[in-house]
Amino acid sequence: MFADFSKSSKGFLKETHTMVYETIAFALFALVTVGCSLGVVLVRDIWHSALLLGGALLSVAVHYVMLQAEFLAAMQILVYVGGVLILITFAVMLTRTQPEVSST
Repeated sequence: MFADFSKSSKGFLKETHTMVYETIAFALFALVTVGCSLGVVLVRDIWHSALLLGGALLSVAVHYVMLQAEFLAAMQILVYVGGVLILITFAVMLTRTQPEVSST
């Protein structure tokens, strides 16, 4: 005669807690992304800027994982974090001027 809502309410509470945790994780990684992105343009040292760029790109990959797009997250890590940061590292290493040695 009376409906038993105990099972459905427990499922609803479990979903609500999961959604709260996902929202907190999303907000945390969004702050990391914005903070690292601001650091990339505000920091003067190119090495620190490259590390912050890596942090921003990794946190974007975490957003892809949260969207259940694991392949896109893997490509983000391989192409951008792996490729672009290595390219920046080699460009900085190859274009740095060597200190001149005075011959006496």
